[in-house]
Parts: sequence; C-alpha cells; structure tokens
Amino acid sequence: MKKLNILFILLGLALPACQDDFLSIVPETSLSSATFFTKEADFQQAVNGAYVPLRSIVNDRAWLLGEMHSDNTYFARNPLFGATEQQEDIADFAIPSDDGITTNVHVLNQYRLDYQIIARTNQILSQIDDVEFSAESKANLKGQAFFLRAYAYFELVRYFGSVPLHLTPVTVRQEAALPLSPEEAIYAQIVQDAQEAVNLLPPKSVQEAGRATSGAAKTLLANVYINQEKWAEAEALLREVVNSNEYALMDDYADAFPGNSSNKNNMESVFEVQFQEGSAGLNGSFIYNFMPRPIAAEELVLITGTSNPQPLTGEGNNIPTPDIIAAYEEGDEREEASIGYIYLDGSPWTDGVYPYIKKFAEPHSLHGNHGMNWPIYRYSEVLLLLAEALAEQGETGEAEGYLQQVRERAGLGAYQGNLLDAIYRERRVELAFENKRWFDLVRTGRAMEVITAYGNRIKANPLAYYYPEGTEPRGNAFTNISLYYALPADEADLSPHF
Repeated sequence: MKKLNILFILLGLALPACQDDFLSIVPETSLSSATFFTKEADFQQAVNGAYVPLRSIVNDRAWLLGEMHSDNTYFARNPLFGATEQQEDIADFAIPSDDGITTNVHVLNQYRLDYQIIARTNQILSQIDDVEFSAESKANLKGQAFFLRAYAYFELVRYFGSVPLHLTPVTVRQEAALPLSPEEAIYAQIVQDAQEAVNLLPPKSVQEAGRATSGAAKTLLANVYINQEKWAEAEALLREVVNSNEYALMDDYADAFPGNSSNKNNMESVFEVQFQEGSAGLNGSFIYNFMPRPIAAEELVLITGTSNPQPLTGEGNNIPTPDIIAAYEEGDEREEASIGYIYLDGSPWTDGVYPYIKKFAEPHSLHGNHGMNWPIYRYSEVLLLLAEALAEQGETGEAEGYLQQVRERAGLGAYQGNLLDAIYRERRVELAFENKRWFDLVRTGRAMEVITAYGNRIKANPLAYYYPEGTEPRGNAFTNISLYYALPADEADLSPHF
C-alpha cells in the first residue's frame, strides 16, 4: 500500500478549483485527466493545484533543510522531550545515511512535495495545447506551469544533486522509476523551463496578485545562472528586472514582509507563497514552528496577539544563533526588525531569554492559524544578485552601487573589506531566516569550512547554543557534513536506480 501511495504522487493530479481567487480550493475529485481537461477553467484549476505544495514546503520543510541546516538557526534543547531527533539530525549535520540513502522523514517529504509540483505541471503542459481557448490566457497558464516546474527542479538539484528527470505524465508503474539524471541535465531543463516562463508570463503590474510573473521567472533564471557561475547571463536578466520599474525597496525593512491580512505582494515582493487566515485550509502556522519551547500561553500571546493562546511544549526549532546575531553591524536596523527576545519562565536553559524570528511574527486572531505570506524572492535579493554578478566580472563601481542601496535602507554606510565578502555578509543578514543561507554556503564553496567551525563552537560551548546546563551535543553531531542530502529511502524502495 505504501508503494502505491508514493506512486500516486506521480500518477495523480489534485484539482483544486478557482472561485474568487486562485487560493480557493475544493475537495479532490475522481475525474481523470483524460476527461477533465476540456476548457480553460479546467487548466486554471490545475495550475492553482500546482501552487498548493508550495505552502507545505515553506510552512513545514524549507526552514529545516535550508535555514536550520546552517549556522543561522538551531534548536532549543528540551531534555524532557525526545521526539524531534530527525529535526535535530538536520540541524546537527548528523543525518544517518547508507549508500546515499536516508530514512529522514523531512528529506522524504521535501522530495515528494517538489515532485507533486512536477507531476501536476507535467499533466498541464502535456494537454494544454490540445484545447482551444484564448491564446493570451493559455500563454499565462503555461508560463506559470513552466515557472513552477523550474522552481521545483531547482530545489531538488540544490538539495540532492542528481535526481530523476520527469517531463511527461506517469501513466503506468514502469514509468515512475527513472534513472538519476546528472546535475548538468537537470540544470539544462531548469534553464529551458525558466526561459519559457520568461517569454510567456506577463509582468507583475498586469498579473493576478500572487501568481508567477515574468519578473519572478527572470529572477529565478538569474539565480540558476549564478549557481552555474554564468555571471553575464545573470546580469542581463537582473538588469531587466531592475529596469522594469515593477519593483522597489520598501522604505522600512520591516514593511517588506507581509502582514496577516495586509501588505501582501507589495512593491518589494517578486514572488511569495500565498497564505490566508481562516478555516479554508489555506492558513500557515510557521511562526509556531519557530517558537522557543516550552512556552506558556501568557508568554506566547505577547508575540502572536491571539484571542485563544495555548502553551507549546516540546523542543524549539529555528532559533536564531549567536552567530547570526553577531553578524549584524552596529546600527543595522534589520536586526531589531528580524529578531525579538522573550523570557520563558519554564525554560530548562539557564538564561531563559531566547531570541526568536520576529520578521514573520505578525499578530493574528486564532492560535496556530495565520495568513502571512512567505517570501521566495524579494527585490533586495535582485539587487544583491546583480551586485554579485557584476563584482564577479570586475565591475566593482556599479556592483557597489547596488549593494549600497540595500545597506542604506538598513541605515548603514559604506561596506568594509573585500567586495564579494561584503555581498555574502549582506545576503546573510538581509535574507536571514528566508531559507537562503545553506544554499549560499554551498554555491560559494564555503559550506564545509563554515559548518565545521560552527559545529566546533557548539561542542565547545553548548550553553551558548541553548543547551541546558549539564547537557551537551549528541556524539554524532556534525559527523556527516555533506553538500547534498541523501535520497529518501522510501523512494529508493520503488526504484532500481538508487
């Protein structure tokens, strides 16, 4: 039964319907793809469904694999609670693996969610040209599908390296297990899909709020080129985004992040995952995942402002490290906007005053149910990517100008030291807690050195990293530092290829 369920991720297509906006969903139907795709509205519903896994990715997974798996955040140890070992394995660079395979459930779920996006977009792209409807609408829908497939494969190749390359719907069991394609082939397909999205998608000013745009596709493609060290190609795309006049920095850094029901898809937003507070199943709960624990109801309400606060037990995750706190320069206004502090009376940690991620902590009505969107790309990152692409080509003066735009918004003056190092430092604090840090360390060749030193600091002084007095890191902590995650064991059971 487990094998059949996994297979259906590739065979099946959930079909949420569009009502008032593309967030609205209805229960899955029993319609087959052969009978469902007959008109424009059907493809609209299917595209809506292709966005859906993004909510689970950013709410439950990406912060574990992209941020807590770095030196930016860690877990808040509770020795009375031992049910988060697999999350600790990610934070401690101690994920058990055997012959490139792991049983870590968070790795498995990330892998499956990305392939859900791929399966749904493959279904759309395989049939959309066979149905007659408005050319403009068809181009928009195809562009969104290409963007989402490119983004899903970009996540997979950065997490795993070589993965199976599915480009057509899986119709029989034998098609579900493909060989691993080399990274070069995955990147080539990402580039092709992203270029298609660039050509097909409208700009932000005319696109429905929250959907992929030409600017988002250009930013994604530029990000891919930078990972490939294709600096000139990235520069050209990023200049187009800057010169489009579709985006601008918010005057205040804190205002760059969506509120619970307002400020969404603002002028700095290039692409963000949409959430909506309420009972429709569109809400997020990620700020609860980020709370230090155990936290009493009267302590939690100081952050959330809910009418029904409830205590949170267990172990805290995604807690800002002393390292990221020290990375902010004196006078950097982003620190106060990004990191808050709270005293937990029942804390097992001697200090009891924990930092928490403040930039996403917006007041909302009900416990565990909020509507803040999650930023994937912001305009400030466009500026920093452009600065990096220019710096790598020796265009120092212009690169400094784009870097300085970001620094000035943060209340800072001229950077100090090496330009590329300054850009890396700026990315770390500007994009802190947005799941960029691990990817940045890997692509710039610094991951092994930085994480080894970070692990040594934790082992030398666990009390500074939220361990209660008398406790210390597990013996396997920082013993499996690798640039890629091992592939999921449950998927390996279905395939002879890995």
